[in-house]
Amino acid sequence: MTLQREIPNQATLDAIADDSGLAIAVVDSNGMELFTANDNSICRALNPTGQLVRECSAFCGLALAEINETGARAEYTCHAGLECRASAMHQDGNAMAVIVGRAFTNADNYRNVTERAISGDWQEYAPASLFENVLLTTSTNLIESTLDRIEAEGTSVSEEELVLELPPVSGLEKLVDDFGSQTKASAHDDVASGPADIRVGPEKASPTFPVDPLALRCFFSSILSKDYLLACETFLELIAASYFFTSLVWLERKEGRFTSVAAVGPLKNRRLIMNLLPDDARLSEAVASEYPVRLTEDSGGLLDQERTMYVFPVPVGDDILSVLTALGSVENDDILHHISRLCLAVGPQVEILRLRGEVAQKDALANAVKRFSDGLKNVDSEDPWLSITQVAAELMQAERGSLLVLNEQTNQLEIKAAVGVRGNVSSDASPGNRVARTILERGKPAAIANVDHTGLPPFPAERGYKTHSFLSGPISLAGRNLAVINFTDKASGEAFGKAELALLEEIAPQIAAAIDRAILKEKAGEFQKLSVTDSLTGLLNRRYMDERLLEEVKRSRRHGYPMSFVLLDVDNFKTYNDQFGHPAGDDALKILAQVLRDTLRGADVAARYGGEEFAILLPQTNSDEASVIAERLRANVEAATFPYRAVTISVGVATCYSDLCTNAGLILASDNALYKAKDGGRNRVYIHGEIQPDA
Repeated sequence: MTLQREIPNQATLDAIADDSGLAIAVVDSNGMELFTANDNSICRALNPTGQLVRECSAFCGLALAEINETGARAEYTCHAGLECRASAMHQDGNAMAVIVGRAFTNADNYRNVTERAISGDWQEYAPASLFENVLLTTSTNLIESTLDRIEAEGTSVSEEELVLELPPVSGLEKLVDDFGSQTKASAHDDVASGPADIRVGPEKASPTFPVDPLALRCFFSSILSKDYLLACETFLELIAASYFFTSLVWLERKEGRFTSVAAVGPLKNRRLIMNLLPDDARLSEAVASEYPVRLTEDSGGLLDQERTMYVFPVPVGDDILSVLTALGSVENDDILHHISRLCLAVGPQVEILRLRGEVAQKDALANAVKRFSDGLKNVDSEDPWLSITQVAAELMQAERGSLLVLNEQTNQLEIKAAVGVRGNVSSDASPGNRVARTILERGKPAAIANVDHTGLPPFPAERGYKTHSFLSGPISLAGRNLAVINFTDKASGEAFGKAELALLEEIAPQIAAAIDRAILKEKAGEFQKLSVTDSLTGLLNRRYMDERLLEEVKRSRRHGYPMSFVLLDVDNFKTYNDQFGHPAGDDALKILAQVLRDTLRGADVAARYGGEEFAILLPQTNSDEASVIAERLRANVEAATFPYRAVTISVGVATCYSDLCTNAGLILASDNALYKAKDGGRNRVYIHGEIQPDA
């Protein structure tokens, strides 16, 4: 006889969701979520109103229909890579799908989601909300047993029968309960209670069992509220306090090796070199046996003597992404087994934090680059060198910075600007020979935590540096070395590291473009007859634009970079001059030039091309991006305040591609597009090669 199962009440579903750590959702036949508990934040972000839409409607939205068709539970991995199980139950006489899981069982699926959020079709969702409550489990067994429990709770049977039908607890809860029961067993055997007392060295006591279950529960319940590094450190501290290891190190897999990211004990802030590689068969065997790999570790003077090193794999699915190493000597295999099981349990949780941090870091990096680009808009000041250095130093949170530019005639570095530096740096007879020249020749930036450990000469005492860390990076454009930019004395007092190195690499192309403009402007001051600046608007002139366009076309053809060219013209400018006079017309052109500066990015190049016509070069910009920028320019000019009447512009855009990647071709194409924009009614953007809607 088949029983009709009623859906348990909300309090029961909430309790089951809390116990299992999985999501529970009740969905009706119309694809509407009527109830959710502990829902995955990805699901919430994709369906904020509860109505399952787009791809979600083809999975959770059709779960009930699939159950009715097959007569069995629905089992699926959805478009977001989430594992789900669904069963048909009833509420108020209506059939509903009770969906359990919405969790990742595969690390690759989670990585795919992060890529979609970073550079794919999910960029519209804020990372903070998308990854707020990501669920991950190591197998589908917990999902199945949780759905069994919900069905049992919803069936009209006696309490005794219900208890018999419930599956045993699993996952982290089972792990914690195991530890708790073993602790109690040790107490019954008259062994001293409290943390294990494992002394490394000649004196070794029999350890008691093991980590405090309450501390373990607290750690796992709070881990997803921490960041990646803090979670690693907290886990190491938990193991150290429970088992009294002298040194513990968390290492993650990077570029085919394990690299230390967190440590406690004597190896904290030290570099640990381990010859055990991620593909070593011993690590896979350790995962299967739930016992660590035992190595002999030479302390190299960091510790008193040679010690044993235990390597505990931290797998996520079939991948070993991290390892925990412990220095010490343990004679009780149960201790090693317990730590191995803890590493198996913590791996998926820590991987979530690592990937979440990666998304947040890239998001923060993009915002920082945008702030830097905005700061470079006013680089055409009386001292562009100082402006570039100040904006970059502020972004790097460095109290001191310097910019050394290569003189192409003498092949020597010259100090163009210095921020926060004590003394007269211009008195240096050979600036840059200490570090900057090496950085320029290597062509790679460097972040030095402590100059005293590098073999380089120490910082001059008269400079009065607060820290011994510095960051230095080469600046080049189209394969041509331009300059070296340096930063010291991070405002927080910390050393420069990988984050600042990544940021410097991101902004280096924009610095290069700004320096290139500054160099040309400086040459213009030296050679008036070769002036590249328009005296009225302060923008570059046609001479510079033609030369720069030729250079960018060569780069685009050589490296395959996208590049766009824009021509814009002031609508009905002759009537403006006739009605209000040429001085008023000149003022209007100045205002227009300022709008261009305020709208364009730091690497974009704007020039007065002749009369009321302006040209804009958009390096590494495809047609879609150029269209957005052109429309923004048009709208900003239309919204700007001019002295006598509103001013509008018509814009033509052409993008470099295989059949159209020459100076003359781009200019002609953008000019034709500009003509069509004017012919179509003015105050509009026309993209060469596109079919435009009727005016």
